[in-house]
Parts: sequence; C-alpha cells; structure tokens
Amino acid sequence: MRVLLGIAGAVIVLGIFSSVLHSLVIPRPTRPGFSRYVQRLVQWPFRLVADHLPSVGARDRVLAPMAPMAIVVTLISWLVAFLIGYALLEAAVSRLGLREALIEAGSSLFTLGFASGNRVSLNVIDFCAAATGPIVIGLQVGYLPALYGAYQRRETEVTLLQARAGSPPWGPEILARYAQVDLLDDLTELFRNWERWSAGVSESHTTYPILIHFRSPRASRNWLIALLAVLDAAALQLAFTPSRRQAEARMALRAGFVCLRDIADTEGILYDRDPHPDDVLQLDYEDFLRGVERMRSQGYPMERTPQEAWPHFRGWRVNYEPLVHRLARDIEAVPAPWSGARRTEVATYAPLTPIDRRPVG
Repeated sequence: MRVLLGIAGAVIVLGIFSSVLHSLVIPRPTRPGFSRYVQRLVQWPFRLVADHLPSVGARDRVLAPMAPMAIVVTLISWLVAFLIGYALLEAAVSRLGLREALIEAGSSLFTLGFASGNRVSLNVIDFCAAATGPIVIGLQVGYLPALYGAYQRRETEVTLLQARAGSPPWGPEILARYAQVDLLDDLTELFRNWERWSAGVSESHTTYPILIHFRSPRASRNWLIALLAVLDAAALQLAFTPSRRQAEARMALRAGFVCLRDIADTEGILYDRDPHPDDVLQLDYEDFLRGVERMRSQGYPMERTPQEAWPHFRGWRVNYEPLVHRLARDIEAVPAPWSGARRTEVATYAPLTPIDRRPVG
C-alpha cells in the first residue's frame, strides 16, 4: 500500500513540475496538459451563463473575468497538487497517516515550519517541498507581468485600429475610411504594422494560450475580429486594385493566416493546410456586395468589377476564413460583419462610417 502511495505521489509531483515548466519556463508551444484542462474546466460555467444572455454587452461582462479567473485557479491548483503529491510521498516513507502527512507537507511546502515529524526519512522530502513552494510562487510572480505585457502589446494595435475601421472593425470599412480622407497610400504602413503584430501574437498566444481568451477592455473590440478586418482589407485591395503596391498586403495576409494556423495547432483545431482558391466560402456573394458598396460610397477606386474581383478575394479568404470563424465561435468574439456565426444566435454589429463634414470647395 505504501509503495502505491509513493508511486502516486512521485507521479503527481513530477507531472506538476512538468506542467509548471512547460507553462511558465519553456518558451514554446506544448501539448495540452494539466494547466490547460484546469483552465477549460474553469471556463465552462462562464460560457454556460453567457450563452443564455441576449446582448453582446451582457455576454462580454460575464466572459471578461473568465481568463483571469482561470489563471488564478491554475496557480492554486499547482500548489494543491504539489501538497497532495508530497503528502503521499511522506505517507509512503513514514508511519504518518494521510492527515498528518498533509500537515507535514503543507508546513514544508509553504515554509511555515510549524509541523515537523523529526524523522530522518522525512528530511529529504521536507527539503524538496520547502524548495518547491518558493520556486513555484516566484515563477508565478514573474509569469503575470510577462502575460499582461503581451496582452498590452496586442491591445495597442487593436485600439489604434478603431479610428481606421470603426468598432467593431470591418475590412471594407478600413478601405472606405482611408478613401474618405485620401490616405490610401498609407495603407502600406497599416499592413506592415499588422504583419509584425501577427508575428508577435503568434509567438505570445502559442506560448501562453490563455491569452487567446483575454478580452479587450470594450465589448465592441476584439483581437481576432481586428485581425480579420485587416486581412479582409488586404484581400480586397489585392482583388480590386492590383496596380497598387502589393508586397505589404501580401505579407500581411501571409503573416495573418500563419498566425491563425499556429494558434489552431495549439488549440487542436483541424484545418486544410492547402485550400484551393475555388473552395466555397461561408461569406456569400450578397454580403460581399454590401461590403463593396460601402467602399464605393466613400470613393474607393476600383479597377475591377465586383464579379471580376470576387474570385481573387475568395482565393485569399479561403486561407483564413475557416480558422477565424471557428476561433470567433470558441472565444465568443463580438459578432462583426463577415465573422461567422456564434454558439447562440446574436445580432451582427456593423460599424458606422463617419460623416464627411469638410467644407465644400
């Protein structure tokens, strides 16, 4: 019996050490482990409540604390698991009962020192537990600033996009607003910035997957919808105005859907790695025409008709549409135009183009 307790304790301690290392120390994507399962368990009741709320704002308020709460519960779960693991080890090498072993392990793990079995057989385990507590807590203290630093860098560009694309952002709205104020030449800078943003999000959100579920400060903003808007704007520019500079738009598209694929791999989402340009889109042609009309109404120059541009736009969008729609459903992103369905039916929010109030003549 004590041998089984010892084996169980060793498996728990080593397994939790592995979870801590892969979550906080090793800077690379890893397979779902203890921390990911704990986080998904915490997220479940929040999603259950949110799915029964009618408005986007109410859902966002319920889901906003979900990711931070998952982090807190994960940190506590690590310490509790270590407590149980060390208690089983101490029960295995001594005559302590499980209750006394828990007290002994807790005293050592949290370096309180109020309980001591004064047995040579316990010293090694007590010392290991005493070292584990401060190390894990120290790693947790360093983990949170890194996490929120990545979140802040992500949200800066998302917030800047509000002036360029409205709230929630929409691809045709980006081109419409740039055309409205005669800034179409500055689109290259936008695409260049979002190429770099996509690379940063790919690195941070695969290393710390909980960031995927961190929500923006406002219900009408979301990192995934912002990325979709920029990708659609780049695809629309390539489809309608092929004479404009293409390098920045192409690289933004490439970086964007590579970022989405990296996140999908981390989340275990299956997708077609080599979609065909003629594959069917969930976005239908009528919705496409409504976006085109928004661009035309603000004076965006078009070298191709919608019928001619549609195959080109579709050829780009097949690379990222399925992933965006799946992730938007999973994280309950704000229901912007062209962003797919959600888990429960909800009205689509469309941005409003500002009225041009410049003096005539």
